[in-house]
Amino acid sequence: MKLFKLFILTFFVSANVAFGQVNSTNRQIVLQGFWWNYYNSNYTDGWANYLTELAPRLKSLGIDAVWIPPTIKNTGTNSVGYAPFDHYDLGDKWQKNSTKTRLGDKDEVLRMVAVMKANGIDVIQDIVLNHVTGAGGATSAGGQDPAAMEDGTSNDYKNFRYACYETPAQNETALNYLARKGRFPKNWQNFYPNPSNVCCTNPINSPYWGPDISYESSGFGQSSNATFNPTQTSDYMRTNMRNWLIWYKKQVGWDGVRIDAVKHFPTNAMEDFLWNLQNNAVWASGTDNMFAVGEWVGGTSELDNWVNAVQNRAGTFDFAIRGAIQNMVNGNGAYDLSNIPGSQQSNRGRTVPFVNNHDTFRPILSTDGNYTGWNSGSQLGTQIEPNDGRNSAAHAIALSLDGAPQVFFEDVFNIGYLGNRYDHSPTVDSTLPVRSDIQNLIWCHQNLHFKDGAYLVRWQAADALVIERSAKALIGVTDSWTNWQNLDGVQTSWSDGTVLVDYSGANGTATRTVYGGGKVNISIPPCDGTASQGRRGYCVWAPQGITENYVRPAKAITQEWEMADDLGDRHINSLQQGGKLPTNSLDCRTVGRIFAKSGSTIKLELYPEIATNSVCLVLLNKDCNPVDSLVGVGNLVFNKLATYDGWYTIRIRNATATQAGQKCWVKATYNAPEVVQTNVTKNKCSCSITPANVGIEEINEQVTVYPNPSNDKIYIESAKVIGDWSIYDLNGKVVETGNASNSSFNIDISSLKEGSYIFVSEMEGYVARKKIVKITN
Repeated sequence: MKLFKLFILTFFVSANVAFGQVNSTNRQIVLQGFWWNYYNSNYTDGWANYLTELAPRLKSLGIDAVWIPPTIKNTGTNSVGYAPFDHYDLGDKWQKNSTKTRLGDKDEVLRMVAVMKANGIDVIQDIVLNHVTGAGGATSAGGQDPAAMEDGTSNDYKNFRYACYETPAQNETALNYLARKGRFPKNWQNFYPNPSNVCCTNPINSPYWGPDISYESSGFGQSSNATFNPTQTSDYMRTNMRNWLIWYKKQVGWDGVRIDAVKHFPTNAMEDFLWNLQNNAVWASGTDNMFAVGEWVGGTSELDNWVNAVQNRAGTFDFAIRGAIQNMVNGNGAYDLSNIPGSQQSNRGRTVPFVNNHDTFRPILSTDGNYTGWNSGSQLGTQIEPNDGRNSAAHAIALSLDGAPQVFFEDVFNIGYLGNRYDHSPTVDSTLPVRSDIQNLIWCHQNLHFKDGAYLVRWQAADALVIERSAKALIGVTDSWTNWQNLDGVQTSWSDGTVLVDYSGANGTATRTVYGGGKVNISIPPCDGTASQGRRGYCVWAPQGITENYVRPAKAITQEWEMADDLGDRHINSLQQGGKLPTNSLDCRTVGRIFAKSGSTIKLELYPEIATNSVCLVLLNKDCNPVDSLVGVGNLVFNKLATYDGWYTIRIRNATATQAGQKCWVKATYNAPEVVQTNVTKNKCSCSITPANVGIEEINEQVTVYPNPSNDKIYIESAKVIGDWSIYDLNGKVVETGNASNSSFNIDISSLKEGSYIFVSEMEGYVARKKIVKITN
């Protein structure tokens, strides 16, 4: 058997198997920036804020890109992102009894992406394209269509209607829900089964996680019971999903995509979407080099077939090599490491090798978040436990391969053994410690420039595998628990006399000198942790004297808001952003919010639908006071220097009260700070302080405010229970908020400055407004 292994070894050494690179994205190390059911008690419904504060540490680790969860509105904040409801709600609309998603509100998501870019980190957006779910209002009212063809799981809940600026969610009745006019409504014919397409015969047309989207051109029609019921045409779902993806990339500014469950919808639709993101998103086009990876769970031929079918516009997670790595770990030293190179998928230009992700790693947790077992019924394969002695060897393999290796949050950070999962600070090493071996391997990958060298298999044996990144690094791996692997005469690309050191530290300060036409003798430590620095099962040899620290340059971000009545929301509990400019009115519209770095330039651009109408573009500071503005016709551009780190709000309005309303597009290009404390105050700076803006029936006569004016307290009496209430200043800044459980109560306004304010409350779908005046005795 040993002689056979030596024969195989000689064959591969002489063959020097090499694979080239296709594009720059396959050099990246991608961190999955979440785990299944991610949560931290300090950032409830605010994972974007968590990642914002974590960003500087990721930069220091050498992370190139962060894969983030789906950011659109789901069925509730209890969903981790894979139960999509409204594609155009990024945490800005009041729907499903919440404005926020699990990541936070839209402003916080946009800030997180900007801060990642400021730290030189790309953002990879997780996207679900095969299903939607949760039809109906907060109580599911209106979601059913009695005419729907049943798929066996959704019980005809296939009416999807969405809140928007024109039609906010006044209440949760079926009547209100079915009249909502938000963009991209969906009817039962958009899903399987429909009159032209059968259900449940293959992975594409089966509803595994909700109504399953039919991308066929014939999958269109109208609801049998919705009030808002626009006519659909051929290719409805494919066209609208394509349009959404382009809008999404422009709005958020992410750099690449991870596509969920790609075997469950057609490859021609996937290739269509990818081409448009890469080439048809105008200024936001990612080009053919845009990072894209599909989740196809299968063997090597299936992975390669899918990559070929989407014209190599995306790679796949390499589940085939992951299966071999898993077998190595589970083999407890009996696995034959020579099988590893042949286990990879063949089409490796965009491949993503990995050890764990949220689908393969579903622990059963104690109350403090420590591992107590494994939810094998919901995992894909078997987990590779972070504390397993062969986990480091597994990562050494994954990081040495072609492609963009993905590292999992729970492999990089220790949150499974210290009781710190739910309450740690992402900025403090002691509360969120990094695993030393993984940190070292990332450092080696980046600072030794693995991907600048071609992939060469230099040694294959039962207990030893050596991979060279040509003339950059020599990565040795063993699964032996106690035995060092001392290999003599390993062929390399270095010239004789080159002095190598082990950058893992496992061999201490020992050096090795290349001899005999590029050969070197190396030692690979066992997996028991007895080597220097506790290294387990790997070594990384490279020329001595490399001390550089890998840092990607900071980047500005561009984000674009489309101002239209079927986007955004004006509900009092929403962010009150969006809406087109109104006809014959000077009422403003809040575009959105950015978080800029002091001393950097904020560039604002406005593109109106009607070039001859004069528009005013305004930038507000954190206190909702204007800091600069520009009035003009056609496209407008102005630059403003940020004077502090923090929030700035963008508004638009007509320049005259006698012109037609119109849609507008507003772009902001800016630099965010690298380090952000996310608990800073954020004011809405809402435009919705006059009845003309709100468009919901007023009931001023049912609310009494006295004394008015007042110098300390005002008393509120109404015909109905008030519920949530706010007080705005005349700039739209929220200065007081509260909630009343009855119809009479008082508010202390003694801390307000002298002047006029607007009291706003919403009661059972109605909005009440009263002007109040604060005086000083």
